This record gives sequence, structure tokens and C-alpha cells, in this order.
Amino acid sequence: MSIERPYVILNAAVTADGKTDTIARQGAAISSPLDLARVDRLRAGSDAIMVGGRTLLGDDPRLIVKTEALRAERRARGLDENPIKVGVVTNANALRLDGRFMTFGPARRIVFTTDQTDQAQVERLREREIEVVVLGAQRVDLTAALHYLKQAGVQHLLVEGGGVLNAELLRKNLVDEIHLYIAPLIFGGVSAPTFVSGDGWLRDEALQLQLAAVERVDDGIVVHYVPQTV
Repeated sequence: MSIERPYVILNAAVTADGKTDTIARQGAAISSPLDLARVDRLRAGSDAIMVGGRTLLGDDPRLIVKTEALRAERRARGLDENPIKVGVVTNANALRLDGRFMTFGPARRIVFTTDQTDQAQVERLREREIEVVVLGAQRVDLTAALHYLKQAGVQHLLVEGGGVLNAELLRKNLVDEIHLYIAPLIFGGVSAPTFVSGDGWLRDEALQLQLAAVERVDDGIVVHYVPQTV
């Protein structure tokens, strides 16, 4: 049964060998300047930007529209200058109240979490005007999370990782498009993260994608895929 949810785009920058970071996992730069501008336009055209727990706690992203002209365009359309910031984190006890996700840019903030987050932390976050939504005991119910966002007025959702969140959204057929910038870099490393992680699929279970577009960006390319649901 289909659910009422936003239109979902997964976006990521990967190396030619499919990595989203090095083995050091310190947020290595992958995107070119032109690709960063592309991502900023994607953000400006979205109602919300979602990241998973490892990205939220490890990278503490700002998740804002960086270009003033794009923020001005949003304001002219009667929108907040930044999309809603959305975090999906099983245990939010380590979420910093003074971090960039919390403090950078004016924006509505929503954190989806589970019963593993202490009630005291939930109250601390809510005191900072963070919408904390508990959806599950062990794992966040992503179907319910997307339905919540739809009810909150989110029509277009941009997902910026990480690999576990991407895998779960794909597994549940909750993705409409995939945008990948493939950079002219090779990181290697068995432990280096990839665009999709999680438990994985066997060959006869592999997700099928339809190529929708290819664009050269500097010495890299941006590919658009549409997942083929069964």
C-alpha cells in the first residue's frame, strides 16, 4: 500500500571507486566547485534536507543554502530562507546542542529518534525548539517519518546520506531519484564508506536502476537514476 510522502531525491558525491570518504572518515572533500553549486541549487529547491545518524553526529552538517541569491529567491517565494533540517538518529543522546546542525542558519529542525534517546535529552532538545519525534523502539520507522514530513508540508525531500539511511530508504522503496556526482578520484580502502551500506543485497535481489540523465561537471559526471520498483 502506498503512503502519502514527499518526493525523495538521494544526492551524494562519490569517487570513481564508489567511496564517500577515505578510511580516516574525516569528511574528505569530493565535490568540485561546480558540483557544490549544483547541490546548493538542489537544497534551495527542496522543502527539507535529511541526514542519518552517523552523518548528523559525526559530521554535524549545517544543511543550509549557502548562496545569498538562492536564499533571496526562497524568501521571494514566501519560503523560509533555508529548508527544514531533518535528522534521523537512533540514539540522540550525543547530539550537541551547540553544534552546527542546531545553530547555523534560521531553519525549522526536526529530529526523528527512538526510545533509546533519554527523555531528559528529548526535553533539552525541545527546549531549543527542536521538534523531536519518537518513532520506534530500536529503529526509526522511516515510512512514518516521511508521512510526518508530508503532513508538515514537505513536498520535496533531499536526502544527503549516509549510507545506512540511503540503504533503508531504498530497501523500503521510498526513493524517487538518485543523483550521484562521480569525482575523478580514487580513495580505495575496505573500510572506507560507500553511498549505500547496510546489510546489502544478493545479486538476484539487487536494486535495478534506470538511467535518466548524464551531465559532465568539470572532470567528473553527474548521473541521475530512477529506482525500478518491483
